Parts: sequence; structure tokens; C-alpha cells
Amino acid sequence: MAQNNFSGMDMPPQLKSLSKNIRYIILGAIVLIVAFSSFFTVNPEEVGMVMRFGEFTRTAQPGLNFKAPFIEEVRLVPIQRQLKHEFGYRTTNAGVRSNYQKQGYRDESLMLTGDLNLADVEWVVQYRVTDPYNFLFKIRNPEQTLRDMSEAAMRQVVGDRTVNEVLTVGRAEVTLEAQNLIQELADEYESGMRIEQVVLQDVNPPDPVKASFNDVNEAQQQKETLINEAKSAYNKVVPRAKGEAQETIQKAEGYAVNRKNRARGEASRFNQLYREYVKAPEVTKRRIYLETLEEILPKIGNKIVTDQNGSGVLPLLQMQMDGVKVNQPNSNSNQRNN
Repeated sequence: MAQNNFSGMDMPPQLKSLSKNIRYIILGAIVLIVAFSSFFTVNPEEVGMVMRFGEFTRTAQPGLNFKAPFIEEVRLVPIQRQLKHEFGYRTTNAGVRSNYQKQGYRDESLMLTGDLNLADVEWVVQYRVTDPYNFLFKIRNPEQTLRDMSEAAMRQVVGDRTVNEVLTVGRAEVTLEAQNLIQELADEYESGMRIEQVVLQDVNPPDPVKASFNDVNEAQQQKETLINEAKSAYNKVVPRAKGEAQETIQKAEGYAVNRKNRARGEASRFNQLYREYVKAPEVTKRRIYLETLEEILPKIGNKIVTDQNGSGVLPLLQMQMDGVKVNQPNSNSNQRNN
């Protein structure tokens, strides 16, 4: 029985054309894959770290770059962009009104303070990559390492302070000390990162004791308010009373000095007058009389100078005595109204 043997027979032209097209397609696909894997783009805020068989070879600058296909790998590292890690919460939707999620991240933010109280501390670490080589090759998983360093540093700083300091007056000091401590750890590990800022987003007591803690804070605030009001009233009344007392004392001292000086002056004047009187009694009396008249006369109204007898004074005056007017007598009448 004859067997079909196609080995020695030529393939049909259609099959030959199809096989040829398949080879071209495969070759074209290989060329495209090689071309796409040979070029890569580095964004302006990044650098490309080129590795050949896992070993660092060179740094690619922003723009279009070439690498050997299949044997070289590129990892892009942002060096001009500020990065951040959030602790105690996560941003789910950033925008004008950002949305946050706290569920599942309370273990990061719940901390023990120095006075054995609990505080729920949410914070953000903002950093930049300054040395991409150290960032990639000096430590394993630099992002997670930074998170671990940040959490350890913040727990240490919070653990050295009371809960009131962390919640109120010590926030700025906590952030500054935590930033310095994280930077020291990053430099010690040669991580190639610079910590630019640590921000406390929200610090609260745990939810189960938040109401009681708020009551205590409100009572303390009322206490401080009353103390400040009392100090204000004290500062208004006491200095004023002291000033008035000092003014009264100064007035009394001035009055005493004035009385003493006047008494001394009058005594000295009397003594001098007495000595002059002893020397010439009549002259002194006359002088005293004239000086007294000189002092009195300017103070009275109309002055009338008469002779020794003083007769004929009444017709010269218009006097009002006891509601009765005394008129000068008329030359044509001898009548006088009393």
C-alpha cells in the first residue's frame, strides 16, 4: 500500500507566503519590543538609575535615554518633588475638600505619653530624596524604613511629655524634636533623604475618654479664666489705691512743709517787727497803721473823707438800709423820705 510522503514534495505557494509573513511579523514584533525596551523617558523632576544585571552603572538625566534591552533596568527616583508619609490616617481623595480615612490606622497614631495617658496623634512627614544612589542601594525598602523611623521617633518624643503638652502648648516643640530625631536616624542609615517638615495634623485623646478629657480641659480653662479675671481686677484696684495713697501722703507732706515754712516766716516777721517796735514804738505803730489801711482800703467800695466831726455826710450818700432808700434832699423841698 502506498504511503503519502510530503517530505519530498514542495509546499503550496499559499503556505510558503503565509510562513514568510509569519516570520516577518515575528521579526517585526521582536524589533518593536527591542526598540521599546531600549528607550525610556525621565521626567524633569526625576533621575533614572540604570542597572545592568542588578548592578548600578550610570545615572540618566531628564529626557529621552537609551539602555541596553533585556540586560539593563531603570528605576526612576523623584529628587525635585516633595514626598510625604501620613501616619494615623490616609488621604483617599485630595482636592479642595480632601477626604481622609482613619479606619484601620489607629495602631499608628495611638501613643503612650510620659504621664501614662493615651493620645491619638496624627502627623505627616514631608521629605525629599537628596541622594538617589543611597536611597536605592544603601537600605532595603527605603519607604518602609522611613515609616518605621518616623513612628519610632514620634513615639519617643511623645513618651517624654505629658498629655497636656502634646495636646496644647508643646505641639511645636514636639514637631521640631521629632524632625531632628528622624533626620539623625536617616543620616545614620545613609538613606539619602532630607526631612523637610513634620506636621502634627490632629492630636486628641482616645474616643472612649474624649468626653471626660474635654470636661477636664473646660474646667481648667474656666479656672484659668477666673484667675486671669482676678489678676486683672487686682491690677486695676491695687495700683490705683497705691497711687492714691502715695498722692495723699505727698499732699500731706507738702502741706506740712508749707505750714512749717509759713509759720517760720510769720515768726521771723513778727520778731523783726517787734525789734523795730522796741527801737521806735510810735513810728512802728504809725507804719503798721498805714500798711493796714493800704491793705484794707482797696477792698472796700466808695470811700468818703470827712473832717473830724463828720457832719453833713448823709446828704452826700444814697444809702439802702433795711429796704428803705435814703434820697438826697431836693433843693426845692425840705421834705425827706424815710
